[in-house]
Amino acid sequence: MLDVIWDMETGDPDDFITLLLLLGHPEVNLLGVTVTPGTPDQVGVVRAALSWFGRSIPVGAFDLDHQTPAMRAGTGTSSCVSGWHYKAFGPMPPSRDAVHGPALLRELAGPNTTLITGAPLKNLGGAIRLPGFALGRLVVQGGFAGEGVVAPEDQLAKFRGFVTCPTYNLDGDPTSALEVLASPAIAEKRFVSKNVCHGVVYDDRFHAAVTARKAERQSLELVWRGMEKYRAKRGEKKLHDPLAACCAIDPSIGTWAEVELYREKGWGARLAPGSGVHIITKYDRAKFIATFCA
Repeated sequence: MLDVIWDMETGDPDDFITLLLLLGHPEVNLLGVTVTPGTPDQVGVVRAALSWFGRSIPVGAFDLDHQTPAMRAGTGTSSCVSGWHYKAFGPMPPSRDAVHGPALLRELAGPNTTLITGAPLKNLGGAIRLPGFALGRLVVQGGFAGEGVVAPEDQLAKFRGFVTCPTYNLDGDPTSALEVLASPAIAEKRFVSKNVCHGVVYDDRFHAAVTARKAERQSLELVWRGMEKYRAKRGEKKLHDPLAACCAIDPSIGTWAEVELYREKGWGARLAPGSGVHIITKYDRAKFIATFCA
């Protein structure tokens, strides 16, 4: 069993799909979940999912009292949870049953622990500044590898010839991202970047694979239910975070290059043997689906 911590947000369905995947996967022992920014609505969504699996693992929130500038001015509200969550799964009441996210990461992390993150690196950035933090492996959904790292035939058309590109999760807290890259407290660092995950979609083939196994695993039945709702309105869905989670479970899904990640008009990567930082350059779709549906 792989000891895993999942760091997530809730603005997009694929983080919640990843939570369901990790809760039900036969090769994963989910130790805890941290949320960014960590509002009571977000904690409530996570707590609801944990209750469906009879789990009482700890939840961490970066800022349980998070307010946007509009909220501070009294002119707006934000739950930080997309409407899909409630349309697909029904009411999930807010909860304040959470501890400080960075402190939870420090408590749960260790040399044999894998942290998967699908959110801006606020919780992890806070954790590495705490004394005693150490982590065996980090798998980040984010980053970019392009020309000079990815072979021309493996570049997505939308990124062909690009060397750098903005990437949401790293740009959500670039200071923390740079500190994470430099931190010696993390033994192994892997990045599942947009040059690959933007080509990964939940399509008819993927839905058929989930449908075929949903009676055997609660997590797949819940994914199926959520994606039935999503597909009815929007069609295909990119699977950024589930790819990162499956690459954590089975790194052989990806082809990896050892690189230096840098920030310059977005983010880029240079080949750097011995850096200890790996970024994905392509993936095996059949192996990904098989790992997701295991």
